[in-house]
Amino acid sequence: MPFLTSSSTRRTRRAGLPYAAGLTVFALSCSAALVTEVPASSAQAAPGQAPAPAGAAAKPQAPDWAYPGTATRTQVPPPPDFRRASTHYKIPLGIFEGQSDVGTAVVPGSASFDAATGKYTITSAGYNIWYYRDEFRFLWKRMSGDVSLAADIAYPDPNGYGDRKAVLMIRQDLDDDSPLVVVAPHGAGMIQLALRPTRGARVKDIEFRVGSRGGRPGGNTPDSLVPIMAKRVGLEKRGDSYALYVSMDGEPLHQFGAPITQKIDGPFYVGIGFCSHLPDTVDTAVVSNVVLENAAGKVR
Repeated sequence: MPFLTSSSTRRTRRAGLPYAAGLTVFALSCSAALVTEVPASSAQAAPGQAPAPAGAAAKPQAPDWAYPGTATRTQVPPPPDFRRASTHYKIPLGIFEGQSDVGTAVVPGSASFDAATGKYTITSAGYNIWYYRDEFRFLWKRMSGDVSLAADIAYPDPNGYGDRKAVLMIRQDLDDDSPLVVVAPHGAGMIQLALRPTRGARVKDIEFRVGSRGGRPGGNTPDSLVPIMAKRVGLEKRGDSYALYVSMDGEPLHQFGAPITQKIDGPFYVGIGFCSHLPDTVDTAVVSNVVLENAAGKVR
């Protein structure tokens, strides 16, 4: 069951969130929200929206800005003061202490762990992990000091949105606008090392795109650039320095590019997560062979 969602009284704008049938939200005086199960028949339609037919769940509605760019649509950031409380679940999973729907996407996320294979399966909607705030499912452990985190990443559905991202992350807290450092191999192959330097600041990043002309199957001609997906990625925290590690084809993890600098005080939250990059549509990532050590130099 979920418990109190994180929120701060400093918030200037609170989202009106239409939950799927079967869930409702009660605002508490401490500016938190408690998710409570109610009968599906009690679910209310959003203002200005026709009620769902009897026996059918209303489709969640996301703000217009939350939808990604297309050939006819330009992606835009959320309003700078838009915040939404995160929803937390007291459900340990594998090596992680808890789970959160950071930013509480309009469709709840989920996660499972197969101890026999070491695979975490994470399902989530979410507009993005970018700009001033985030929406994604996060499996986390509270830690302090230096950290080594590494994992294999796979996307079972080959037709998912190209900018969907499974992540290795260190964030100051579980609010949607928290300072963070994130390693994110995207569905279309781009690998990102990014940070949000302060609360509510815009994310900035370094991006790597790796491909081959004639050396990999695919492509219309030998001159076509075929993207190469990284097999395994890692994130190392050494003091205030954070480095990306990559294995493209199963070779030992090696540092990719220069480290970045970010100040995150302990205790902080370390873990894995996933965002579909579609605000009202879930997708799935499989994160496996996870290594998490409370020391630098242990990425493997």
